[in-house]
Amino acid sequence: MKDFSFVLPKVKKADQGKEKIIVTYKGKTKELLTHNYAEIYKIPGLYENLFYDTLACQSPKVVCGLLNKAINGSRSDSDELVALDVGAGNGMVGEELAQIGFDTVLGIDIIEEAAEATDRDRPGIYDAYYVEDLTALPDDVESEIVGKNPNCMSIVAALGFDDIPPEAFASGYNLIADDGWIAFNIKDEFLQENHPSGFSKLIGEMVDANIMEIVEKKRYQHRLCLDGTPLNYYAVVGRKQEPISDKVIRQYQ
Repeated sequence: MKDFSFVLPKVKKADQGKEKIIVTYKGKTKELLTHNYAEIYKIPGLYENLFYDTLACQSPKVVCGLLNKAINGSRSDSDELVALDVGAGNGMVGEELAQIGFDTVLGIDIIEEAAEATDRDRPGIYDAYYVEDLTALPDDVESEIVGKNPNCMSIVAALGFDDIPPEAFASGYNLIADDGWIAFNIKDEFLQENHPSGFSKLIGEMVDANIMEIVEKKRYQHRLCLDGTPLNYYAVVGRKQEPISDKVIRQYQ
C-alpha cells in the first residue's frame, strides 16, 4: 500500500517540467514541480504513479522497443550487448534494456537520489551505477566505463531541458564503441532548425558529417502534460560512425 497521495491542480495551460503537483507523504504536504526529480525519487512509487499511471508516459517501452527492432534487423550481431544508460533515474529504462536482451547495463545520473531510488526499487538492474556529471567525468570513472566496452548509449526523457545538455550527450556518445547503438528520445520542437537548446544543430551536424547514422526514427506521444495536451517526442535509434571531435563539443560548452 502506498503511503503518499498527490493532487494535480486544474490549469488551462501548463509548461512541461514546470507543472505543479501537491504531494502528501507521511503526513506532510508540499508542492513540487514535475522536473524536481530529486524530491520525487525520495518518495517510493511516486515517479511511476505520477508519470506512468497518471500522465501515461510510454517512452522507455517505445525507445527500447525501437532499439530492439533495429538490433534484431541488423546484419552484424554483437557477442555481448553492453548499454550505458545516461540519465538513468530510478532504473525504469535499465529494466527495459535487460528485458530486450542486454547482457550488461551501466547507469549514470547526476542525481544522488536517483541512484538511491534504484537501489531501493530495482536493486541489481544495473551492473554499475555512477553518480557523475558527464561534462566533468573523473578520469578513473571514464576509464572504468570504457573498460566495460559499452556498445550502446540510451538516453530517455532527459534531453532538451536542463537535465542533459548537448555537451553531456556528446561526452556520453564518445564513451561508446564505434558502430555502437545510440537510442534516445527528444521533444519534437527541440529538433526544429535553430532551436535554442542546441540539439537540432548537434544532431544535424552529426548526421551531415557522418558521425552518426540514423537507423530508426519515430514520432509518438511521450506523455500528457498537466493540462491534458499531448507531449509529442521523437524516438531515435542511430549507430556511431566516429567520435565527436573536441572542436564540435566546444561549441556547446
